[in-house]
Amino acid sequence: MEDLTERRTVVVTGASSGIGLAAAVDLAGRGDRVVLVGRDPARLRAAGERVRECCGEQPELFRADFAVLDDVRRLAGQLRAAYDRIDVLADNAGAIVLQPITTVDGFELTMQANHLAPFLLSNLLRDRIGRMVVTASGAHRSGALDPDDLNAALRRYRPMRAYGTSKQANILFTAEAARRWPEVPAYSFHPGVVRTRFGNESWLVALGMRLLPFRSPERGAETLVWLANQDRTRLVDGGYYADRRLRRPLPKAADPALAARLWTASAKAVGIDA
Repeated sequence: MEDLTERRTVVVTGASSGIGLAAAVDLAGRGDRVVLVGRDPARLRAAGERVRECCGEQPELFRADFAVLDDVRRLAGQLRAAYDRIDVLADNAGAIVLQPITTVDGFELTMQANHLAPFLLSNLLRDRIGRMVVTASGAHRSGALDPDDLNAALRRYRPMRAYGTSKQANILFTAEAARRWPEVPAYSFHPGVVRTRFGNESWLVALGMRLLPFRSPERGAETLVWLANQDRTRLVDGGYYADRRLRRPLPKAADPALAARLWTASAKAVGIDA
């Protein structure tokens, strides 16, 4: 059983705002050494200041753009150089992309930012990670994942279909990681409908966020923090959680054969051994 009484190092991606920042503040307040990863330098510095003001210690900050896989590789190298152990890796970074965009690496942006980048980062840090928590979503119900065509969303692009497919991938990745890496407990979770910066550039999404029964980022982060702290013996490795309870994702996000195919395709896409 893991000893959670000693001070831990917790890396949170997507920590500049929203669920990631709320989780970082909560975890730092509990005594963890939090490490914030974000894309925008100014917002990342502001997030670091928020953690310092709340908890009295300046967190380490690392900038990385998950739309660029070389940024992810550089980030992994920096984290490996800085920390012999990462007790918790919170793969939280994500985005809803309103238009079809192909990254410099040749992938649909939603799939890369939400799945391929955290998949690569987790693999590059595997031997340092104590446990892994992945921010998924109930939006996986709209997913249409085809591991043989990770760019399928670029044809007849629909933002929520692309987002749901990436969240389907998150759940499958977590389950397959738990199977392949039994020494690294891994969990995914649905944070609920949370008001964040997602879709800020769209009046339609902004309107929807006002009309939906949204949660605060702090409420959305509760299950992430709980999974980071709960005794492993009380959790199901590879499990999908919501409101601190084990849930059953839709069959398309719980298919072991599909998860294995996704892993192989993702490894080939990012250039690592499966």
